[in-house]
Amino acid sequence: MPTIRRLALLAALLTLAALPARAETGQDRSLIEAARAGDLARVEALLAAGASPKARDPRGATALVAAAYGGHNAVARRLLAAGADVDAEDQTPQGALMIACVRGNVELVRIMVAAGANVNASNQYGGNCIIPAAERGHVEVVREMLKTRIRVNHVNRLGWTALLEAVILGDGGPRHVEIVRLLLGGGADPNIADREGVTPLAHARRRGFADIAGILERAGAR
Repeated sequence: MPTIRRLALLAALLTLAALPARAETGQDRSLIEAARAGDLARVEALLAAGASPKARDPRGATALVAAAYGGHNAVARRLLAAGADVDAEDQTPQGALMIACVRGNVELVRIMVAAGANVNASNQYGGNCIIPAAERGHVEVVREMLKTRIRVNHVNRLGWTALLEAVILGDGGPRHVEIVRLLLGGGADPNIADREGVTPLAHARRRGFADIAGILERAGAR
């Protein structure tokens, strides 16, 4: 076989090998649906019957991802014990840890971190999971993520850090005040500006968030 044809065949085989497993059997599809519904007994039965915890539906979701969307923590724990891919993502892309952070599911966050999930995996906006948690005011999730190797100063494709999102998209209330305090205590740089050069302090002042502005000033923000 000519070298070019051999290389093309090798490339095709590697591409096929990299594709995620699809839910090709009825049992696999049923497992994903049972996980989405939070039916632990059904999940147990399907796993015992040979359903694959790594299979995916047409949107790329595994049973673990489906369980995360439904907030079914016991199901997620069982799937991980059965060998589910802790970092599997759907087509969004979001994995179970990202979903838990977005939705404020602190118990699932702890489960996923303990299982070794990649805390710096990015979502469709190029942000790691502490960014949406900070934006949405999920104080306990932010607190948990700061115990990990999360890159607290990561900048997403919008040009925002977790600190910037907490100020720009937050409401200035007690939850976001606490999140700003936590982020700064966790190493957030108070002077990383957005793409227009506007700092977190300037945003806080513009929005009338006096408590947040005061915290930022005491942290050396300009």
